[in-house]
Amino acid sequence: MTQMVRKHFIFSGRVQGVGFRATAFMLARRLGLTGWVRNTASGDVEMEAQGFSENIDRMLVELNNDRYIRITEIDMKDMKVDPDEMEFGFRF
Repeated sequence: MTQMVRKHFIFSGRVQGVGFRATAFMLARRLGLTGWVRNTASGDVEMEAQGFSENIDRMLVELNNDRYIRITEIDMKDMKVDPDEMEFGFRF
């Protein structure tokens, strides 16, 4: 049986100004994930995603397959699941 996981990501590459956050938002909603996404001052994108691990993996595959987004590096850390989180949104 699959269990819920939460992961923190920092994406580097051509990830700002190419629709990364909007794409992540749509994918997260479609895949039933919760969490958030935001741009960083350094030009990276930071994201926390929570849900079934195969759905988070699917989101990463689709982000990598986007025609405008070019991820060159992903820093990922496991986190504690937030049982109170109900949706995926944007942070600023």
